[in-house]
Order: sequence, then structure tokens, then C-alpha cells
Amino acid sequence: MTTRATAHAKPILSARGIVNRFGKQVVHDKLSLDIVTGEIIGIAGGSGSGKSVLLRTLTGLHQPDAGEVLLNGKAVQSIGAAEKAALIGVLFQQGALFSSLSVAQNIMLPMREHTALPAEEQEQIAAMKLALAGLAADSGIKFPSALSGGMVKRAAFARALALDPKILFLDEPTSDLDPIAASGIDALIRQLNDSLGITVVIVTHDLTTLFTICGRIAVLVDGKITVGTADKLMKSDHPWIHEFFHGPRAEGAMKARKISHGN
Repeated sequence: MTTRATAHAKPILSARGIVNRFGKQVVHDKLSLDIVTGEIIGIAGGSGSGKSVLLRTLTGLHQPDAGEVLLNGKAVQSIGAAEKAALIGVLFQQGALFSSLSVAQNIMLPMREHTALPAEEQEQIAAMKLALAGLAADSGIKFPSALSGGMVKRAAFARALALDPKILFLDEPTSDLDPIAASGIDALIRQLNDSLGITVVIVTHDLTTLFTICGRIAVLVDGKITVGTADKLMKSDHPWIHEFFHGPRAEGAMKARKISHGN
């Protein structure tokens, strides 16, 4: 698997003792997680396990009830908006593009909010990000409604990359896509990680994504977190984890993994 991360690499993000409650329900019970510079790590779990809540906590969009998140050694809640935007890129579920803006305008939005770059330079950067995300140059003048699901995801990728972030958070990047489009998104993630060294955190239930491009997987079950490689997690005796990694869909993902790795 292509990754720049090593066992001794320095964490770019550390979460310690994270507790998230909603009323009397404890969604996360003292979770701790280190995300290593240059790795691709997946976050998986059943419905209601708090995958998206954890992503929002890690990016500073949600204040946990207890615990802290450190980004580059600084508390994520203390980092200013401009600095955070330069460190973190986020792709939200369904892409979350602004329908009233063209694709290029969507990509330029972070630049307009957080930089003083002249308009011409913003347009040049937007064109570069479009190309990086695998979209044709003329996609920039289109509006989101004119794009296919896969193109919307790629446009959202381009926007997330606008300020050259160090770490990319992706919330269900292949959801609602056909297998070919989903494989294209997986290939794009791996390419960005390999060529740019971007750290990638993927919240997903897509087993093919987890098996083929993630070096490690963090599984949320019963308010706790279990982290390991796919091979290690497949040996888990926890009922939910075992079922998740050995069900019918997992068999298909394993076949895709063997093809991806040339086995």
C-alpha cells in the first residue's frame, strides 16, 4: 500500500480522552487516537457510532464534553480560522458545494475568506486544483447541478485542496457513487497521498476503500475505539468487528484488495 507514514513518524494530530454525549447517551467514551503524518487512516463503525461526530471533533467543528485534540501540537479549538484552513481540508458528505456558485467559485471561496490573493491568482489556483482532482478545465464554469455525483465529489476535493492543507478529512467520499466512480475516488485519494504526502482521514463504511487504500483503520464500537491494520482487525474476536470484516461485502473488498496490490 502506498503511504509515506512509518511506524516512527510524528503524529500530526492527537486526540486524548475524547468524550461526546448527547443527553444521557455517551457516544464516545474517553477515546484516544494518534494520526500519523503522511498516512491514510479510515474511521469505520455502525450507524450511531459517532463517525461523523468524531470527524467534527477532530477538525474543531465540535467541542467535546471532555478531552482535547492537538493539531501540530496546538489545541485545535485555539487555532484561528485562517491557520486552521491552511492546515485542514474537509470534504463533507454529498460534497456540500454551494449551488449558487460555479465550481471555480466554490474552489476559490476558501481563498477569498482566508487570503488576500488577487482574483487572477485565485482563478489560476482553482484551475490547478481542478486538474489535480481529475476534472476538465471547462468544469470550472459549470454549476454543481450540471455535474454527476462523481464529478461533485471531485469538485469538493478540489475545494478542500484550495489552501494546500496538511491533512485532509473526508466524510463518506464514495457514498452514493457507482463502483467505477467510487474506484476513481479511491485512486484519487491514493494519488494525492503518494504525490503530495497529504495525511488523509476517511470516515467511511465502504469496505473496498478501507481494504485497498487505508494503512490503518479505527473502528468505533460501543463508545470505544479499536485501531489496527485490516489484517489485524480481521483477527478480532469482538462480535461486531468480526462480522464487519468477514461478511459478504468484506469478501468482495478482499478481492479488490488483492487486485489493487497485484496479488
